[in-house]
Parts: sequence; structure tokens; C-alpha cells
Amino acid sequence: MGFHVILGDITRFRADAIVNAANTSLLGGGGVDGAIHQAAGPGLLVECRALNGCKTGEAKITGGYNLPAKYVIHTPGPVWRGGGSGEDGLLASCYTNCLILAEEKRCKTVAFPSISTGVYRFPLKRAAGIAVNKILSFIKASLYVKDVTIVCFDEATEAAYKAAYGEFTGKN
Repeated sequence: MGFHVILGDITRFRADAIVNAANTSLLGGGGVDGAIHQAAGPGLLVECRALNGCKTGEAKITGGYNLPAKYVIHTPGPVWRGGGSGEDGLLASCYTNCLILAEEKRCKTVAFPSISTGVYRFPLKRAAGIAVNKILSFIKASLYVKDVTIVCFDEATEAAYKAAYGEFTGKN
């Protein structure tokens, strides 16, 4: 079982699947979503149009096109509304549903960004704890998904995920 937290650019990460922190339209946007669409090329947008969007917490899969990943798994994370609108459960569902799709496609390696912690304002420490819990629990029981990397866009995000891993495992 491998779990890694790195600082980097998810659009350059080599994995069987990378996860896109998408919006519900799946048609591109800002942040990670825009970067993935730009790096993948126009074929990704064409395939995403045919998917007719995706509900928050759910996930859909496409090809990777010009990315170094075979697949892109798109998941719209929740917008933070103060914690009383089911945000934790929706974020947990994002990770679980992405990993289920990766398992169905027999992906061994998956890379995630930090879902919902940018413009959707989900508190970073809280999001990292949810992500680490869901990922580590899933890969322990998985037949195929055995190596998951969180690709962080800045040092604060990297530190939060490393701290969450330490809290979950007792390893610092």
C-alpha cells in the first residue's frame, strides 16, 4: 500500500488516473479544473460535454488525452457553507466515488488534488483529514488501487495532508 503527499503539478503527474476537482458542468473552470482541461486538449471537453454534467459528490471518468494519465476522474466537490449543509459527507463521497471508478478500471495508481479547498473554501485541515481517512481505508481493501498520491499546489496544502496522514496513522 502506498500513500504519498507531494508538491507538484497534477497535469504532469504519471498515474493510471488523475482526479479533476471539477465543477458540476464538467466543462472546465478555474484552478485544477482549468489546468487539466488545458493540458488534456480539446478532446477532453468534447467527451465531457457528452457526460451531461455530474452532481456534487459523484464522479465520472474520461480518457486522459494529452495528459500522462490514461484516465481523468472528474468529481465536483462541495462548496463550504459553514459545515451544516452536509459538506463533510459530500467531500467523503468525492474520494470514495473516484476510487470506485479507479477500481472498476483496474487502475493501480491514482493522483488526487486537494478537492474543494480552493475557491470552494472547504477548510484545509478538515478536508485533508477526510481525504486521508477515505483513501487509506479504501486502498487497504482494494484489489487494484494500491498507490495514491495527493499532488498539492502549495506548501500549506502539502503540510496539511502530511499532518493528516500522521494523525491517521500515528506516523509523523
